[in-house]
Amino acid sequence: MDEHLDRLAAPLAALMEWFRDAGLRGAVIGGVAASLRGKPRLTNDVDALVLEADAETLLESGTKFGFTPRIADAAEFARRTRVLLLRYGPGDIDIDISLGALPFEDEVTARSTWIRAGNVRILLASAEDLVIMKAVAGRPRDMMDIENVIRANPDLDVERIRRWVREFSAVLDMPEIHSNLEILLKRRTC
Repeated sequence: MDEHLDRLAAPLAALMEWFRDAGLRGAVIGGVAASLRGKPRLTNDVDALVLEADAETLLESGTKFGFTPRIADAAEFARRTRVLLLRYGPGDIDIDISLGALPFEDEVTARSTWIRAGNVRILLASAEDLVIMKAVAGRPRDMMDIENVIRANPDLDVERIRRWVREFSAVLDMPEIHSNLEILLKRRTC
């Protein structure tokens, strides 16, 4: 595992054990995925996507693996935002669980693959799906992650990426999501 991710090895291992034990459909996304699918970078938390689970069930089942709520009203917050804010006790590592419900998120979990990072096996979103999620998020850090994932994965399914980004761009009425992605894709061929 890259030195930037070393301190996340224990929470990632616990997360994968929790997913297996509870039969959760999910995958690691965010900065950890960007580091493993693109270029290693510093990240202090773990982001994951989980399908077909509610906050209360996750809060209950996660406790035995060291995951506890990091805010008092975590279940209510998750109902409003679709994000469950947890903390992994040993090391006080923040864990953000996105509660997926969209067809795209179902595809993300179905297309995820197991990779080995050091001594930890991690179920990780595909490079294409990571680019799509990062394009929708659209922060400067996300744009850098997209560039790094594109560089590290020359055989990306660009049509899949474009199709989903166009759809999100239209639904969100944010044409800049699509145009920003196209700028990054154009740089790839230069």
